[in-house]
Formats: sequence, structure tokens, C-alpha cells
Amino acid sequence: MTERAETVRGDRGAPEPHEGTALAVPSPRTGADTAANPAADTPATRSPGLTTAEVAERTARGQVNDVPVRSSRSTADIVRANVFTRFNAIIGVLFAIILVVGPIQDGLFGFVILANTLIGIVQELRAKRTLDNLAVIGESRPTVRRDGAATEVRTNEIVLGDLVELGPGDKVVVDGTVTESDGLEVDESLLTGEADPVHKRPGDTVMSGSFVVAGGGAFTTTRVGREAYAAQLAEEASRFTLVHSELRSGISQILKYITWMIVPAAIGLVLSQLLVEDHSADEAIRRMVGGIVPMVPEGLVLLTSIAFAIGVIRLGRKQCLVQELPAIEGLARVDTVCLDKTGTLTEGGMDVAEVRSLDGADPARVRQVLAALGGSDPRPNASLKAIADAHPAAGADGWTCTGTLPFSSARKYSGAALTEPGGETGTWLLGAPDVLLAPGSPALAETDRLNRQGLRVLLLARTSRALDDPALATDPTSTEPTALVVLEQRLRPEATDTLRYFAEQDVSAKVISGDNAVSVGAVAAKLGLPGADSTVDARTLPEGREELAAALEDGTVFGRVTPQQKRDMVGALQSRGHTVAMTGDGVNDVLALKDADIGVSMGSGSEATKAVAQIVLLNNSFATLPSVVAEGRRVIGNIERVANLFLTKTVYSVLLALLVIVSQVPYPFLPRHLTLLGGLTIGIPAFFLALAPNRERARPHFVRRVMRYAVPSGVVAATATFTVYLLARHHYTGPDALEAETSAATLTLFLVALWVLAIVARPYTWWRIALVLTMASAFVVVQVTPFLQDFFALRLVGTVMPWTAVGVAAASAALLEVAWRWIGRRFPD
Repeated sequence: MTERAETVRGDRGAPEPHEGTALAVPSPRTGADTAANPAADTPATRSPGLTTAEVAERTARGQVNDVPVRSSRSTADIVRANVFTRFNAIIGVLFAIILVVGPIQDGLFGFVILANTLIGIVQELRAKRTLDNLAVIGESRPTVRRDGAATEVRTNEIVLGDLVELGPGDKVVVDGTVTESDGLEVDESLLTGEADPVHKRPGDTVMSGSFVVAGGGAFTTTRVGREAYAAQLAEEASRFTLVHSELRSGISQILKYITWMIVPAAIGLVLSQLLVEDHSADEAIRRMVGGIVPMVPEGLVLLTSIAFAIGVIRLGRKQCLVQELPAIEGLARVDTVCLDKTGTLTEGGMDVAEVRSLDGADPARVRQVLAALGGSDPRPNASLKAIADAHPAAGADGWTCTGTLPFSSARKYSGAALTEPGGETGTWLLGAPDVLLAPGSPALAETDRLNRQGLRVLLLARTSRALDDPALATDPTSTEPTALVVLEQRLRPEATDTLRYFAEQDVSAKVISGDNAVSVGAVAAKLGLPGADSTVDARTLPEGREELAAALEDGTVFGRVTPQQKRDMVGALQSRGHTVAMTGDGVNDVLALKDADIGVSMGSGSEATKAVAQIVLLNNSFATLPSVVAEGRRVIGNIERVANLFLTKTVYSVLLALLVIVSQVPYPFLPRHLTLLGGLTIGIPAFFLALAPNRERARPHFVRRVMRYAVPSGVVAATATFTVYLLARHHYTGPDALEAETSAATLTLFLVALWVLAIVARPYTWWRIALVLTMASAFVVVQVTPFLQDFFALRLVGTVMPWTAVGVAAASAALLEVAWRWIGRRFPD
């Protein structure tokens, strides 16, 4: 690899393939190197790749990977989704009817729908702009070799026949054929579902959507643009999607039932007003529309979209890329978060604290071996980079690398065949002491002591076996311990406060790491994580799901966890009803991230983890997680809160329509009355309540829980309103009696609905109290302003019925308090 390629890859900071257990040390090979190592896959001649002229020619022919990766819906899709909805169609038809029969003030609901639709479009366009900008920041930039030099390009700049270089953690972005392989192992689980890595040799096919777990190499692109599988996968990985969620499906279910009720209710109202009350056709239609419009909680659908969009924008401003919109909802339901130690609790960088020679090994020779290992890898991970920084390659003059054993998370070590200046050859291993050392070795006791201090320890050992000898991993007696390399990890300064936040919010934190359990526990203890003193070695965990789930419930810190175990742990926690979030940045976290309810990847993590995660923390800050969780809870908790308002209106509207049809009396309200009531007791306050802080964790069974409160509230409101309406019909007489009766009924319904708002707004803060009082004051203004009295056709007559309405509303408010408290005790979930 050229010096330029090494610099580019080094800057990219390839993530550690596994936490502190072994180091991958692939090395560039010459022809002699390959001959000396029969296991090598890389051909002797290194291809220079395409020339600049060839790239320009193929670009001109259209042989370029120019399929755009959309991070969000198009503007046309957003407008279409907000305008052409079933409910807008219903409301639009009703609005058109009012425009025909008049007057215009009875069509105010149409302007409210228009305003809400415009708000939804504007907010989603803002979210689209934010997502598009952030997606560009987080976009993968593969390395291609052109004119013999390696350079990073954008995915849509790759052309047919380009030579794309691969390293640990890199994602294959287009289809191609392997031309160079240095122990290249590719995980194709995203394509085939098989978790086992596939060894790739020259001539083998690689497909977009797979990713490198070990070794390195290069492949020649064979399909680009719309012909490549990446055209579908890359778009799916970062699309602004509106996929299934409990919240959306629950609202859709409610609205579906309402739609079924609209047609028979409309027919019944028109017939009752025409045939029974002998109203004119225009008046009958107006009152039918007045009965139908409030049944449709159209604002709830739009408000949900607005809340989601605003949530995405807020997280985007904190450099948090939400790749799937329902992730906002999932965050609100998280009760367990599984934390990967490296890159999450600790920073990627490390320092060599000490090198301890073993069994009389020459310290100077140990330093030369470490320098040779560090200098052999053009793209070192954090551990090897720390070793290379402490022991520069200049300290290994005359040493050459003649073969390497790629890192494997199953082995937990890597190896290299080195030739010394004098011609002596040796095979060296670097990895986990508890794997490479025989039981009872004195070095293990020292390793345990250092691990308890939160230090990472690697063993440098020489072996008498060949690198490709299968018995090497099962025969620790063949290795000669040479030195312990003690590495000191850098704790993230914000980790302590973040863990404290999770504890305060009743979110259980589980640290699952590939490192030694004692070492992981020491790090967790420094951060103040409860239970860090009782660490668990994952190799002792049971395999059965039930037994594993029980062990996870009891434990907090787990070490020596394999990638498959991480996946099993997520599944075991989910089997106990937990909603699990998983954080990670290495390729060994991909399986667990994919299975978790919410996968969170660091922006500096591998392309594979960012592809499967729903949320990417582009600023690599663990401290962003509390904001992410809080945003999810705010959105979902508030949507559930305001859903009580919208569905209470639906319930009392349906009941009032039925009571009118059965009792054969005029429908008490015109559309303008219910527009006024809906705006003051639902629409305006719901907008503010939906954006308020909310830390309560969302719970399942959204529909059931909301209807428990909405049904009794709607029944009370409808009963109180209809009672006052019937009393008013017996009290008032004369040609203007209907307007007086409507005014008394409107006052009753407003007071009861206002009390429902007062209950939903709890717990009270100054602005919530001000919101309720403002809505009440606005209604008073309507009642005392002559122009507004005429506009809304509301005029309270006398004192008997107005005070009767207040009395009935007060009794209803008391009944609501009893009902809500009883429901809260009876159904505490």
C-alpha cells in the first residue's frame, strides 16, 4: 500500500475489530512475501487501478454509480402525503358542501385543516433539509485506487472497473470481484442471514451490503448504478421512512372505525333534520356537517407527524442522524440500554502504560518486536496504534514481516511471522493473556491484578507452531510468553453523568464487552455504575434463552462477550418484555445492533454499524444519548396526552349524533360552534402540549390505554351537554329559542371539555395553568363581544339556563375527577 493510502486510512480511524483482546496486523506484501507465506491470497503484482483518463471515459459513457442515495422523502412525496389523505378528503367534501349552502363561518373547520396541513408540510420539509445535510456528513467514502494511488471518493463517483480497497469495518458499496486478498473475511449476514464470515480469495464475488470483519484486500467493480444491489440497500439504509409503529397503527385503527361510523351517522342526521324537524335542506345539511366534522380527529394525525418531524430536527441539531423516523417512538419505550465499552464508555485512543518482560526476555528485543508489529499494519486499530506510537517503526530496522494471521473474534488473538536482521525467523502472537496462556501461569495472576485496576493487558508471545496450524489455538503450551503490554484507556468525561441520567430515568444499563470481565468491571466502577463490583465472564453464561435472561436480569457488567453472545443477550432481554437499545461502533456489534429495538452507532464507527443502526451519533458523544432518549419520551408521551383530547371529542360527537337521531330533536350545534370548541379545548392547547417536556417512559397498548380515559370522558361530556340541551328546550320558547338552546349547550360542552383539558395538562406548571386560563378567557371574550356573538351565533339568554349549565358542568367535572382517578388505580399501567 502506498504512503498516501496509509495516511488516508489512518485518518479515517478504522475501529477496533474487538475490544482489547487481539490485534489484526495485516501487512502489505511483495512478491517475496507471498512466496514465503503460501497461505497468502494476494497476487504478487499489485494493480494500479484505473487511470484518470479511463475514469473520465467511463463517466462520460454513464458507467458510474450515480444512483442518488436519498436520506429523506422528496418534496413531492411530503406534499402528497400531507394533502391527499383520507381524512382531508372527507373534510374537503364537507367544506365544499358548506361553501355551497353557506354561510362561510360554518366552514371555519376547512381553514383549520388547511393550516394544519401547511404546518405539517413546512415541518417535514425542514426535517428533510436537516436529514439531507446530516446524511451527507455521515455518508460513507470508499477508497479507490487510481493511477496507482489510493484516494477517498463519494459512493456515486465510483465507476465500472474501479479498484476499491477494503479494510476491517469497511462496507462493500457496489458489487465486484476480489482481485487482492490479505486474509479477507466478509460478513454477508445482511444479505444471507448467515452470521459466519466468508473467506474471500481472488476471483470470488463480493456483494454490496456485506462488510469486512478481518483482513484486507481490494475488488474490481462489476456492477454500478442501478444494476448494483447497492442501489437498493444504500437507499434503504438511510431513508426517511414511515414504517410500522404502535403509535401510528393505533391511530389508524381508531380512525378506521370512525370512518365506518361517518356514513350512517350523516344519513341519520340529515333524515332526522329534514323529516322530523322539518328544517330546510340547507339547514339540515349544515347541522349534519356540524355533527360529522368533530367525529374526525384529523388534527391527531397531523400533530403526530409534526411532533415526529420536530423531534428529528431537534436531534439533528445535536448531530444525531435519525435514519428511521419510528426510532423516535422506539426511544421513548427503551427500558434497557446495552453499552459497548470501547468507544462508548471509553474514548478510542489509548496509551501504553507499561511493557513488562516475562521469563527474562530482553526488553530491547521486546521493543523491536512491538515496533515491527506496529509498523507492519498500514491501518492500525486503537491498541496497535498506541503500541506503534510508543514503539515507532524506526526501532525495528532490518525486521520484515513475511506472513500474518488475521484477527478473529473467535480466536481473540492475531499473529505475524517476522524475520530478524540476522535472518532468524519467528512466529509471534499478540492477544488476550487468558486465551494464549496455559491455566496456572504466573502471568495470569499479574494480568488479573492489572485488569482490576481498569487496565487493558495484551500478551506478546512466541510460538513454535506455524500461523496456519489449527492446533495453535488449543495448545497454549506451544507458546512462549515474552511480555505483557499494559494499555491505559481514556474514559469519556461525560460517561458518569450519562449513566446517572439512565439510573434516574429507570433505564437499566448493561455493559457488555469483549474485554476481560474484571477489566470491564474496573472501568464501570470508575464511572460509578451500580453492580460493577459483580462482573460476569460471558464464557460462564448458560446457553438457554430463559437461563440467559435470568442471568442478565441479575448482572450488570459482562466481559469476554462474543459477537454472537451480544446478539443472544439482546434477544434474551427482549424475551422478558424489555425494550432494548444497543450502542456500538465495531463490526462485532452489528448483529446485536440489527436485532435490538433501537441500534445506536457512533459516527466514527464502521460503515457496517452505521448502516444497520437506526440512530447515528455523528459527534461520537455518549453524552448525546440522554437527549435522544428524552426527545423520544417527549414526543410519544405528549402524543398520548393530546390523543385523550382528540378522542374525547370523537366519543362525545358520536354520542350526541346518536342521541339527536333517537330523540328526534334538532342537532344543537352548527359547524362554527364545534370549530370554536375544538380550537379552544383541543387544537390550540394540543399544539403546545405536544411540544412540552415529558420524561415519562412510553408504555405499550396505546389504543387501549387512551380509550380507557377518552370513552368515559366523552360519555360524561355528551350526557351533560344533551341534558342541558333538553332542559333548555323546555325552558325557552319563541322564534329565537334554538339559538338560546344552542348557546346553553355550547357553554356546558365547553366547560366540561375545558376540565378534560385541565386534567390532561397535569402536572401543572405556570405555562400550563396560563394555557388553560387563556382558553377560558378566549371563550369569555366570544360571549361578551357583540361581533363575535353574531359571528358564532352564540348568545346566552337570561340567568337560569346559563347557571344551570355551569352547575351541570361542575357536577360533570367532579364525576370526571372520580372516573380518571378510579381508572388510574384500576389500570395502573
